[in-house]
Amino acid sequence: MNTKGLLRSEVHQYLILADELKTRYGAIDDETLRDTLEGLSDLPELIQQVIRSSLDDEAMVNALKLRISDMQERLDRITSRSEKKREIACWAMSTAGIDRLMAEDLSVSLRQGSPKLEILDEAEIPGHFLIPVRPRIDRAGMLACLKLGEAIPGAVLVDGQPHISVRVK
Repeated sequence: MNTKGLLRSEVHQYLILADELKTRYGAIDDETLRDTLEGLSDLPELIQQVIRSSLDDEAMVNALKLRISDMQERLDRITSRSEKKREIACWAMSTAGIDRLMAEDLSVSLRQGSPKLEILDEAEIPGHFLIPVRPRIDRAGMLACLKLGEAIPGAVLVDGQPHISVRVK
């Protein structure tokens, strides 16, 4: 059975036990009920196992993010180095007047690049070349105003989803 199914089953048993204890011992206080249920059910231990597994996953995520960041920096350095080498080869070939090189494993040709656009003065560009940008909602600003008690038509604050807080010593 998967973790979610096992937890679902254990929660179901936990709730049945809680109802039975409340029925039999109506005057039972919350702390005694919790302690009794903890002794009768594996649910608290299962939840702890799930959280420990989650912490392991988070550690792996953080390690992978760091590794990806390091590898991205390395990729950027190698890409830059490759581009600089091609620029140097292009400069050398054009300066020396060499249009083509042939070798056993490669051939190199000096070619004219495609025309590219350069904007000299953006204010002079005709309007039909301008792309309108749709307005975006300032969610952070709206949230701050709503938290201060301001009313904003079309928006309200809603309760967030329950979540857990885990502290590791």
